[in-house]
Amino acid sequence: MRNHRYLAVMVLVVVFLISGCSWYRSHGKVRPLSRHEEKLTLQGLIENWQDYAIYYAGSSAQQPSAIMFDPKMDTNTLTSDKWIKVENQETLLELISWLQHTTRFPPRLQRILGPDDQFFGYFYSGWNHVVLKVVDERTLWASDLPVAPDFYYNGNGEEKNGDPDPRASP
Repeated sequence: MRNHRYLAVMVLVVVFLISGCSWYRSHGKVRPLSRHEEKLTLQGLIENWQDYAIYYAGSSAQQPSAIMFDPKMDTNTLTSDKWIKVENQETLLELISWLQHTTRFPPRLQRILGPDDQFFGYFYSGWNHVVLKVVDERTLWASDLPVAPDFYYNGNGEEKNGDPDPRASP
């Protein structure tokens, strides 16, 4: 009887390991850059914006939740059903400013990596994650990131619902 229990436990462990590996291979991930590297890279992304297909998630350009940069010159592609294409540098600057000045959690620039750590682009947001699913070996699909109302401020040190910003100085 003990041998059957041991065998059943071993089978369950193997099943979990196999399913975990298949999940890992079917999803991408985001990984942070160092603070120094982040600052230089963000400035480079702004200056060379036309070298990227740029998209934002959120309810509008005045309430973005994230920006995604897909390099045009590589063979990897980022896609989504809900993200909105950024057509000019002015809109990009507005999106970045909004994220930097009106969110409770400061945005971070992160690398978007495929399952084998292939570079797909950059993700800029106060969110520290986005669901990235493998479409094929060269394409990742990004899920929508809705705006969370309790994360956003009106820029004057008050939350949009009128509550004071806990970070604001008295």
